[in-house]
Amino acid sequence: MNATEKASGKLILSGEYAVVFGHPGIAIPIPFTTQVTYHENKHYEEAQYIQKIKKECETFTEPLSGTFTVESAIPIGRGLGSSTALVIAIARCLSLTKEQALSIEDTINPGHSGIDFETIWQERPLKFVKGHRPEPVDINLDFLENTILIDTGKPNETTPELVKWVKDNMAPETYPFQTIAHCTKRLLQGESPLTVFPDHHRAQIALGVVPKEGQKLITEIESVGGVAKVLGAGGRTGGGGMVLAVHSTVKNLEKVAQYFAFPIHPLQNDLLHLA
Repeated sequence: MNATEKASGKLILSGEYAVVFGHPGIAIPIPFTTQVTYHENKHYEEAQYIQKIKKECETFTEPLSGTFTVESAIPIGRGLGSSTALVIAIARCLSLTKEQALSIEDTINPGHSGIDFETIWQERPLKFVKGHRPEPVDINLDFLENTILIDTGKPNETTPELVKWVKDNMAPETYPFQTIAHCTKRLLQGESPLTVFPDHHRAQIALGVVPKEGQKLITEIESVGGVAKVLGAGGRTGGGGMVLAVHSTVKNLEKVAQYFAFPIHPLQNDLLHLA
């Protein structure tokens, strides 16, 4: 059996940190994909991480005599669901069920929230609320055609460290959480990210999770008529991770990112060979 399957990445459009206190968030699939091919009875060098997933898959299959090759355009370690997409693409190659794929995800990515898995598996925008099953939402994603991701670098803090710091230093009823929650509701009501993201960004600054270089970048983006926000947990020191930037003319965003010497990931990227 030879098989090739794909899985998309995901990003959190709105709701960072506010979701910890029960407010809604929005996650969407993005047009970066991971493509996996299973080559039966052929032996290629596999990365250790792929071997680990493969071993978990064998819980539900006969021993796998072939090997997997992977091509992906999802940036690794930047909160875009690269590891979950790999699990799902491999599971699809082997015709595993959703429940089986989720069991593998539980082992490979222990403690995951389930948002990455559900968004990537369902391949549609989802509203998520802590303690509830994610719900599909109808949201206009045309703005993604005028969007790039800008990599401001890896934060010095882990996501659990950042969440703990925010919880220890901010009361649930304070302005940043309420504003981020309201931004999510505005997007769900059909308002454009062009008017929502500036408020979301300022709330993230108030939480203390947008490093100085990230703030300078987004200020410059806004000065040329664009909008942007940090994705995911952000950071306090070091980089702020991925920034989602929107402008009617993408070249204006690219110029700003190049000025700061930050890598750019257009959402129309071609596949990049990984393994």
